[in-house]
Amino acid sequence: MIRREYLIVGTGAAGMAACEAIRAVDKKGSIMMVSAEPHCGVRRPDLMASLLGAKMAPVEKITTHDNAWFAKHKVDLRLNTMVTQFSLEQRAAVLATGQAVKFEKALLATGSRARRPDVAGNKLGNIFFLRYARDIAGFREVLELEKNCVVIGGGFIAAETAALLRKLKMGVTIMSRSSGIWSRYVDAETSAWLTKYFAENGVKLQLGQHLNGFEGRTYLQRVQTKSGERIDTTLAICAMGAEPNLQLVSASPLWSQNGCPVTERLESDEIGIFAAGDIALYPNAHMGGMRREEHWDAALAMGAVAGHNMAARKMMAFHYVPWHQSKVFDLMFDFVGDFTRPPTRVELEGDRDKKHKFVLKCYQLNRLTGYVFCNEDQKKVQKARAEFPKVK
Repeated sequence: MIRREYLIVGTGAAGMAACEAIRAVDKKGSIMMVSAEPHCGVRRPDLMASLLGAKMAPVEKITTHDNAWFAKHKVDLRLNTMVTQFSLEQRAAVLATGQAVKFEKALLATGSRARRPDVAGNKLGNIFFLRYARDIAGFREVLELEKNCVVIGGGFIAAETAALLRKLKMGVTIMSRSSGIWSRYVDAETSAWLTKYFAENGVKLQLGQHLNGFEGRTYLQRVQTKSGERIDTTLAICAMGAEPNLQLVSASPLWSQNGCPVTERLESDEIGIFAAGDIALYPNAHMGGMRREEHWDAALAMGAVAGHNMAARKMMAFHYVPWHQSKVFDLMFDFVGDFTRPPTRVELEGDRDKKHKFVLKCYQLNRLTGYVFCNEDQKKVQKARAEFPKVK
């Protein structure tokens, strides 16, 4: 039986930030970090651009820490290792190696996985789900042999991937059930403008189309829509959202349909058990209600607070205004606030059509719910976050 004071399951942004925060408070407490992934601390926002750029960069170039950091800070790092069992009663975890780990406090930071469509042919070759470094590296190898690709989805990953592939001179088709690019997040006029921008940059658009299945014997030959249209392609990317990795707690009080519920301190009802990152369902005083965030900045912020609370005598509350960036072609977007649904009205400041530099103030009825910044100064973005109102 291995004994550790702190167990961190997951080595993404939340897990790494938590490890740093624990060491900032507790210099000697024993820490074990476990992940099924071969790399730790991969900067996910840089992953696509680095591996799909004109010059492919090694994954090691986009990690937050090297192995020497873990040795220096006396962190027991276990990569390529899955946690197969997690016992709340015994405060113990079982690794795929067969080893058991007894812990005092634990953080679940297991992240999320790509949502896979339940349609015919979804296991054919050359259908990719770009979530992890290994997925994108495998996709990059296939790219050398292909000229065209269908990207299925209308969200951030779909748009970013399509833009990167066009820079590689690939023929790209976006197929989405949405009426326009990012129509789930912004107003109809902005979505129409962005959709036109993609078309002007050579992206073919199949909008308002629902995926029905994939055709082929061993490898992909066609994508089929529910309307009966068949799109010839030998390469496809499914970018249809993500699902939280909750398998480890599926039969425990830590599970709920939309994440692992935690308090404002990111601690579950099980004292000493914390959750952070994509799986954490937490209360947000700015947005209202319980939320999950699936972005890098949120994972870093949660991990820092969770790690501090695991090691410190006095806990702190997690206060957060959601923010993330998305770059498509020469447009850098900053989203601040709540974009779980499109705004009912917006106020536009700046020049959207010619200079491509503007700010959208987004409302649900009369309540400000978010800002969209396009090619704007980061000082303006961070000021908006600092001044964002709380729900009354």
